[in-house]
Amino acid sequence: MRTWMDIAFTPAVKAAQTRRGSREGYARMEARGTARTAADASLKKFIVNTRSFYIATASSDGQPYIQHRGGPPGFLQVLDDQTLAFADFSGNKQYISTGNLDENPKAMIFIMDYRTRHRVKIWGTAKVVENDDALIEKLMPDNYVARAEAVVVFTVESWDTNCPQHIPLMIFAEDVESLAERIAALEAENARLRKQLSENQP
Repeated sequence: MRTWMDIAFTPAVKAAQTRRGSREGYARMEARGTARTAADASLKKFIVNTRSFYIATASSDGQPYIQHRGGPPGFLQVLDDQTLAFADFSGNKQYISTGNLDENPKAMIFIMDYRTRHRVKIWGTAKVVENDDALIEKLMPDNYVARAEAVVVFTVESWDTNCPQHIPLMIFAEDVESLAERIAALEAENARLRKQLSENQP
């Protein structure tokens, strides 16, 4: 089975690595054969909390395109060790990713978690499944206000992580709101206990 290094390290890439001094190190990585080719427990745990990711596709003549996809945690689902899927919510109806995948199934998913400063790159192929109401219903998040037009099924070939270098630390607004509510509740409880303590003092 191909790994992400087999996919990404083309002759031109290896030439650039040689020119800039990193080829020897990556050659050792390739020799160790440790690249991951299936969704293991760590990737599944990462994906289950994902609220946002990017999917990259390319047309038949190689023109790249990146599309953002977002939803509640868990909207990107792991169906098995080699398969991810998500409901394709209605958007601006340009269908660039759909058209690209119709003629070129190669795709990549890039997930960034700014809260933990982790990123995951997943190489594979994808297809758009239309007119499958049962599959849409299975993948549609509960109580999420959106309309799904289709399903995107992604076959995992290999994946890798990156170091947190240069990733800014950010959190979601709703997380801040939830934390503020919790702090307010704790402050109110603290005030109540302090008052109770002062009243009980002789």
